[in-house]
Amino acid sequence: MENKETVCAVVVTYNRKKLLKECLEALIKQTRPIQAIYLIDNASTDGTPDLLLEKDYIKELPPKNLSKPWEKEFEIKNLTDEDTIKLYYVRMHENTGGAGGFHEGVKRGYERGYDWLWLMDDDAEPYIDSLEILSNYFKKKDIVGLAGTVIRPNGSIAVSHRGIVDYSRIFPLIQKPLDLNNYSRNECDIHTASFVGFLIKSEAIAKIGYPIKDFFIHHDDIEYSLRLLQIGKIKLIPKSKILHKEAAKKGIEKSFLWMKSERIPYDKLWLSYYSKRNLMWLGKKYTTNRARFYSGAIKSLIRTIVGVILFDDKKFKRIRFILNAYIDGLKGKFDNEKPKRLLY
Repeated sequence: MENKETVCAVVVTYNRKKLLKECLEALIKQTRPIQAIYLIDNASTDGTPDLLLEKDYIKELPPKNLSKPWEKEFEIKNLTDEDTIKLYYVRMHENTGGAGGFHEGVKRGYERGYDWLWLMDDDAEPYIDSLEILSNYFKKKDIVGLAGTVIRPNGSIAVSHRGIVDYSRIFPLIQKPLDLNNYSRNECDIHTASFVGFLIKSEAIAKIGYPIKDFFIHHDDIEYSLRLLQIGKIKLIPKSKILHKEAAKKGIEKSFLWMKSERIPYDKLWLSYYSKRNLMWLGKKYTTNRARFYSGAIKSLIRTIVGVILFDDKKFKRIRFILNAYIDGLKGKFDNEKPKRLLY
């Protein structure tokens, strides 16, 4: 292998075994082979371990009724050169969310000594030459992160996955999508990259630590990007492409303004708590204009409450739920069981 630096993919999965299979198939076909995969299974209940056993990714099933994470090392083949890929299967004892999964995978991959960690969700499918294109930048000075173009199933560019940050304007999101003109360049600097094909240098991880597992879900990748920026550059390499098959479900990413059951199913509503809580925490930490930040937060909160009063039949419970998301973010309280308790 011309480039001797080692790459370990970190894949977090939860109840999407068919998509996971396609992700793994794409990883073992890379023209620039990877050396390892850390597969973090967030206690899936859809038969993920059985599928992995059936497809010969693992040789044995994890024990049932785990009380802590279970890790086992297996070997598979890269289909490009038939070299060995280490597959570390980690079966979590509970669902720790995307943030918890990436925390676990980054920590374990870093401790194994791999030079680069390639983070992605189970619904991601890198193009066959995606890593090869990124690897051309391994030796570039000051680079701590590399990211390619995220492609939607319809072929368009998912611009929200790569962005820049205006620290003076936090709402409605801390990151702003990168202008499409940048995707015609060979490379450009970016501030944020989602964990959909985000390649991170281990030397940087040694300095900044791991993703914050307490975020559970939403904005953990933004927070990690901002920490990386403090020690180096994150580059977008547009020619490297990765397919993202399932964008966030409709309603889950929407503002709290519309909380009618047909917009956000009641059994999924609790997930949106993390988005607002984590955004408030990020805003308070990174804003350069506190007056604008608090003004934006108050306006957002008022619009949300008005929406609940007008359209929701569980007004008191929902308003209490909303207020807790904002207040917990400002106070830095990360009780990830709280939203379920508030709603149910």
